[in-house]
Amino acid sequence: MSELPDYVLDPDAVLKDTSAWRYGRAPDYSKTRAFYEKTKTKTHEPGSLPFLVENLVKNWEIEASFKTNLSDWRTIDPDVYTVSMNGGERRTGHHMLEVGTYNALLTASQYYDPAQNSFNDSHKSFKRMMPTFAWEVLEVYSGPPTVVFRWRHWGEMQNDYVGFNSSGEKVKIEAHGGPIDIEGLIVAKVNDKLQVQSLDVWYDPMAMFRQISRESQISSESGSSKCPFVQG
Repeated sequence: MSELPDYVLDPDAVLKDTSAWRYGRAPDYSKTRAFYEKTKTKTHEPGSLPFLVENLVKNWEIEASFKTNLSDWRTIDPDVYTVSMNGGERRTGHHMLEVGTYNALLTASQYYDPAQNSFNDSHKSFKRMMPTFAWEVLEVYSGPPTVVFRWRHWGEMQNDYVGFNSSGEKVKIEAHGGPIDIEGLIVAKVNDKLQVQSLDVWYDPMAMFRQISRESQISSESGSSKCPFVQG
């Protein structure tokens, strides 16, 4: 295992990097990791394929959310890296740097619209609502160079949801304190360094919003103008 890159052995490997971090320093994932250990459904044997895939994706998420230079991302092959959701348009890493992971993987609806929310807006909407949003690999169906796996992403709605929808309205949903739990499938192509070359993400983007709004009162107000581009 010593010959494998650290980002498939340690879920927090890239947090040790000296990089251009979005908020001036590496983020703190300690609460999310503690929540993961307490509520996960799978325990993967160290060195197993699910173990390696789970660590790779966790480090990828850190880099995609917080490293501002694509050249600093160690988990991807930057020359060819692309992401597609549900068979849609294939996007580059530079697109995700501009819009953020949430905006890259969500669609327009009565609850939220990536075109109406900047990178920073999206993180405020979801990270405030769910301060810990854990992720795990459930099953891996094939190994490199094409890795197919099923995943789970979960948290608790501890604070109100606030975001801008496809009509430009500000939507607020009261926190219900219950779980938000979604699953999906990813087809990932990796190179000989286990760096991601392409991600094809398959899931129901409305599953989260159905769980967010299940017991709460929804309010909206129009007339807000939001810039769809990252500021600063």
